[in-house]
Parts: sequence; C-alpha cells; structure tokens
Amino acid sequence: MAETIAVLGAGSWGTALAIQLARNRMQVKLWGYDAEHVSRLRALRENTDYLPGFTLADSIEPVASLDAAVEQAPYLLIVIPSKDFRDLLQQLKPLVDDDKMLFWASKGFEIETGKLLHEVVAEELRIRRYGVVSGPTFATEVARGMPAAIACAGNDPQSSETFAALLRGHHFRAYTSNDIVGVELGGALKNVLAIAVGISDGLGFGANTRAALMTRGLSEIMHLGTRLGARRETLMGLAGLGDIILTCTDDQSRNRRFGLAIGKGKSIPQAEIEVGQTVEGLRAARAIYHKSKQLGLELPIIDEVYHVLYDDKNPHDAVRDLESRPQGQE
Repeated sequence: MAETIAVLGAGSWGTALAIQLARNRMQVKLWGYDAEHVSRLRALRENTDYLPGFTLADSIEPVASLDAAVEQAPYLLIVIPSKDFRDLLQQLKPLVDDDKMLFWASKGFEIETGKLLHEVVAEELRIRRYGVVSGPTFATEVARGMPAAIACAGNDPQSSETFAALLRGHHFRAYTSNDIVGVELGGALKNVLAIAVGISDGLGFGANTRAALMTRGLSEIMHLGTRLGARRETLMGLAGLGDIILTCTDDQSRNRRFGLAIGKGKSIPQAEIEVGQTVEGLRAARAIYHKSKQLGLELPIIDEVYHVLYDDKNPHDAVRDLESRPQGQE
C-alpha cells in the first residue's frame, strides 16, 4: 500500500513537489488554506492559479481541512511563505505527534525575530524527526520532470535519508546533509543576492557586473553563514552556490524579477504586484541586515539592498557607494 504524505501549501512549489511525490507512487494530501482555491483544484485537477498546464494525478487529493490532510500522513512537508510558518505550526500543534516526520521547503527567516525556521519548529512543536529541503529548483521544471537536484538536511542521518528517498526518482536527485543551518541559510540568503543582481540588470549593467555581484555576494553569504554555524561546504553546494546561480540568472526567479522591476524604476509595491507571488528576499533582506549588525559584520552588497528596499535609497546611489568602497585583497 502506498505511503501518504501531506504537502502543506498549494502554491506553485507545493504543487510541483506534490506532482513529484505522486510520480514516486505516494498518496499526496495537498492542503491549501483557501477553500475556494482547493475547490478549483479538485474540480479542474490543475492549479490554474499558480502552476497552470499540469494535470494532478489521481493520487493527489486537494484538501482544505488541515486535520484531514495530516491525520493519516506519517510525513509532512510544509511549502508556504516563511512569514506564515509559525502560524501554521501553531495550527499543527494539536494534530502532530512524535510518530510523524516534518520537513519544510519554505525559505527565509521569521522576520519579527530573525530566527531560522528550525528554531521556530523547536519552539512550537515537540517533534523528534524534522528537517529542511532546499536547492536550485524551479517549480515548472520539476513539474515537467526535468532533471534537478536538491539537498535534504535532517536533524539526524536517518531522517535525512528517509525523506530524501521519498523525493528521489524520475530525474529528481535528493542528496542528504546534516547541516540544517547551512541548508536553511543558503536558501534564504540567495534570495537577497538575486534581488541585487536583478536590480543591476534592470539598471542596464552587463554580464561582468552580474558575475562580480554573484561572486562577492557569495563571499558575504559565506562570511555570515559560517558565523551562524553553517558549514562552508554546504554553502558551496546545492542549497548555497547552486541556488545562487539559479535565482540570479533566470527570470523564472521571483526575486530576480522583483529586482529587475526595481532597477527599471518601479516602486516596491509595483514590483510586488508585477511578480504576483511572495518575494521572500524582500523580507529576508531586513532580517539579514539586522542579524549582521548584531554580529558586527560588514556585508556591503546585502547592506545596499536593504537600504534600497527600506531606506528609499536610489539604486544608482547604491552602486556608487559600492564602487567607492576601499579595495584590498580578495
């Protein structure tokens, strides 16, 4: 009998992961908070709002009841914006026991506290097996079954391997890690860098500038990440460098498109409307900026993104200030 997994979040990425899990002969409960959206999923067998063009397999059951989603599912995968993460955990608290395994594919920080999502899990749930899924993946390409690879970082090796095994197959590779902090940080920090690169491209700068921003931005990510407990090899892997390459160079990236709009003169609200979905890097920039200041770190590119987004700094002035910084050894 096929095992059941609850995918909590019926946006583009949640739907794509549900499709991948269904390919692997899993029974999938695809939960969405919006009952009308779930009703359309059930009727049309397609996520016309967020991932059009892909028929949901019979083994994917859209549900609007959180209780119905998790009751018979030993595995849970949260795929919602990080700003809603704690609220969902609080709803799950009376529904989750220690027999379940919880992973999340949400990327970012809790904005109000600056905490990583595994810290929020530890505060809200008494659960023994948990972890994070992250890597260079666009929802549309995963839904199409195109080759891709991610990292699964659990709180113990068996959890990492168990959850990775659920996802593996049909051109989809899932590597394991025990560096939850590194995988979480890579997934969050790259979004801010993608906004920086998008702004640069929106201003009309070229490939040289893009490469410089990505390289120096990676250095900043390594600097902050290692201070927070991440391993350098994790940040150079799929969840770090791999995701940086993806989100900084392809217009499927919401964060890159958001930056492009800012670089072309759009306001932040206008840019958000143009993207049409959650831009994690917008909120992560604030959390990262304040976290770096608490640690006494200087992160020039990330700092300038913050000033553009939150201090109404002109992007041209941000470029000028980056260019005028003292130069030294790499």
